[in-house]
Amino acid sequence: MGPADSAPPVIRVRGLHTRFGAQVVHAGVDLDVRKGEVLGLVGGSGTGKSVLLKQIVGLLRPSAGSIEVLGKDALNLSDRDRLNLQSRWGLLFQDGALFSSLTVLENIKVPLQEHTTLPPDLIEDIARVKVGMVGLAPDAAAKYPSQLSGGMRKRAGLARALALDPEILFLDEPTAGLDPIGAAAFDELIGSLQKSLGLTVFMVTHDLDSLYAICDRIAVLIDKRLIVGTIDSLLQETHPWIKDYFHGPRGRAAVAAHGGAADSREG
Repeated sequence: MGPADSAPPVIRVRGLHTRFGAQVVHAGVDLDVRKGEVLGLVGGSGTGKSVLLKQIVGLLRPSAGSIEVLGKDALNLSDRDRLNLQSRWGLLFQDGALFSSLTVLENIKVPLQEHTTLPPDLIEDIARVKVGMVGLAPDAAAKYPSQLSGGMRKRAGLARALALDPEILFLDEPTAGLDPIGAAAFDELIGSLQKSLGLTVFMVTHDLDSLYAICDRIAVLIDKRLIVGTIDSLLQETHPWIKDYFHGPRGRAAVAAHGGAADSREG
């Protein structure tokens, strides 16, 4: 069952403009992300996909517009309220963004130590649960990022992102750099965790297989604005970039691999 259209959005972006010097990246971006959905954000290189994600989580400030996350005005929060809001989401960057000098277990402990007053032994137990939750073997907990494969680093980063049992999971190109088998396994993991934990997932990606496998809706960042819909509706769009993206060779391969548009995940 898909997320309810009538529920208030967990992310609400209105009239967002972004300018870097003379370069305009966003010009009036509007977006609602529904509770419990997986939304994929796609677009050409340089269109500002990762910039939009960073603005929503407070790492960059837009030139104009409003951003609400979980009912809070994300652009106008006190330090305390911002910290509280940040504890309600998890964030995974492309290569996991792990601290190289810490073990996997120590990396997962960081948000628990920063945002809670739990005793050290309970933090240790929670961190070990998260290791297993993302499909890593128990002995991975003692390893350093340099000792892990790319796929294992992403899973370790995901475990850290899930440390505080977040309501929203932000993913920035989660399958980038993975071979097709590893990427499919990571998509399956995200989809499984989203269902079992009731997560809302906001995912920047270029991977058509990910869109077909786990996304309820897709937001296409194009001409400095967003076009949002299901795969079925976007397949009917006439914009040249959207047609090339969904109807090109990689798009046809994704359709063949996943048996058509994402009918069961349509929100």
